[in-house]
Amino acid sequence: MHSQDKMKQMVLPLLKSRGHTYQKIKKVFARKAKNVERIITTTSDGRETINSAKPGDYIVKNQTGASEEYVLTPSKFRTRYVYKKRSKAGFSEYEPTGRIYAIEVNKRLLKKFGVKLRFYFEADWGSKMVVKEKDFLACPVGGEEVYRIARKEFFETYRAE
Repeated sequence: MHSQDKMKQMVLPLLKSRGHTYQKIKKVFARKAKNVERIITTTSDGRETINSAKPGDYIVKNQTGASEEYVLTPSKFRTRYVYKKRSKAGFSEYEPTGRIYAIEVNKRLLKKFGVKLRFYFEADWGSKMVVKEKDFLACPVGGEEVYRIARKEFFETYRAE
């Protein structure tokens, strides 16, 4: 399994040279965690990763077919989303403001990682994250972390700039 630092060394140059810039266009629901909560991020193609929200972290739910949830620290959340309105079940709706660099995972990229179908790496929060062919590897335009976006959810939530 590759560390987050190794992923940044390997992937950030690719994202900046061959990737494209995308804007997140789909609103999200989010709420602040009141207690420690274990969040399993599940996309349309299965389990992606696991994270633990600490009190004050944001639990974000994408408005996709999978309604996948993930955790963001308050500082990351504030740089990526703006409040729109209250919703239900303790969630509020937010408009995305973030931009990312992303690149599709193809056979050539998988070969660079020495695999044929999939590999795992350490997400920014320390948990294992899966990457499969045709997924997207992404990072915020600031380059602070590398993460995976499943193919179906990528096309449901992002638009090329």
